[in-house]
Amino acid sequence: MEVLRPQLIKIGGRIYRKNPIQEQTYQHEEDDEDFYQGFMECAEEPCDAYEVVQTQQGFRCTVKAPSLLYKHIVGKRGDTRKKLEVETKTSISIPKPGQEGEIVITGQHRSGVISARTRIDVLLLTFRRKQPFTHFLAFFLNEVEVQERFLKFQEEVLEKCSMDHGVDGTIFQNPKKLHLTIGMLVLLSEQEIQQTCEMLQQCKEEFIDNICRGKPLEVEMAGIEYMNDDPGMVDVLYAKVHMKDGSNRLQELVDRVLERFQASGLIVKEWNSVKLHATVMNTLFRKDPNAEGRYNLYTADGKYFFKERESFDGRNVLKLFENFYFGTLKLNSIHISQRFTVDSFGNYASCGQIDFS
Repeated sequence: MEVLRPQLIKIGGRIYRKNPIQEQTYQHEEDDEDFYQGFMECAEEPCDAYEVVQTQQGFRCTVKAPSLLYKHIVGKRGDTRKKLEVETKTSISIPKPGQEGEIVITGQHRSGVISARTRIDVLLLTFRRKQPFTHFLAFFLNEVEVQERFLKFQEEVLEKCSMDHGVDGTIFQNPKKLHLTIGMLVLLSEQEIQQTCEMLQQCKEEFIDNICRGKPLEVEMAGIEYMNDDPGMVDVLYAKVHMKDGSNRLQELVDRVLERFQASGLIVKEWNSVKLHATVMNTLFRKDPNAEGRYNLYTADGKYFFKERESFDGRNVLKLFENFYFGTLKLNSIHISQRFTVDSFGNYASCGQIDFS
């Protein structure tokens, strides 16, 4: 089915097919050469959206990319770059590892330069998607009332349901880290963090101010639900969050932010709408208290991994605490939070934020 319906990648207004077979079996950087051969057939059609400058020697085009991804353009022993240069009749200059800069493509023919640029973009996008998430857009839900009510919820669940399979104190969220995620990000340089800050500010000016009317959004955190289909084998249990006035403004806001970031390429499109939820129990915490939500399927060096987790029987929890009230909050900021880091208050460290009032 994946061969009949290959993944489509949108670059510069054009859509390209990508062979999924090599991506599934990719394990090490040494496989870059075979990977390159596997998907380059889909990147042959030139794109006119790139800025190509004519020079005395021919044509020139530049590509901005974080240094962490340079090695995937170079390839083992430089083979990937050599193939690109030979097949597109261009010369490709790449900054040294650890140095930020631009990839420069030069050649005698404009079509060759554009072809090389297209192929490099496909490589960059493909290997970017293999990087672990580094940041996420979120609302913090750590007001004192909510933290206290969450601890009460934890206490009562352990008191009444600790005999149920898999239910113990290790799978509860840290109350200081309660949050509402809008979308996961892969930010690989300070420039990309700054770009995210600027994009968030644009969202504020273009539609967030109008939705919030210059005031915090008053919401209630009440009721619990589970992610999967079997309440007897639950991995993630979450609290529901909704506007106190019954309006759809919070959902509209997060969906429009998600849409804007997906259109920019900063967030990979997986869903058309944000599922408003605050994780309160997650079996990933059992082995890793610092786990956040969902994981990528690839580590930074491109290795696929599977995260084992022991599900818990959530039937009694759902029955006894279906309408548990966690409290009210005033959402006044969206944060760019960095994974696996904490600030002085025990919350996720924030790299930037916008405020509604």
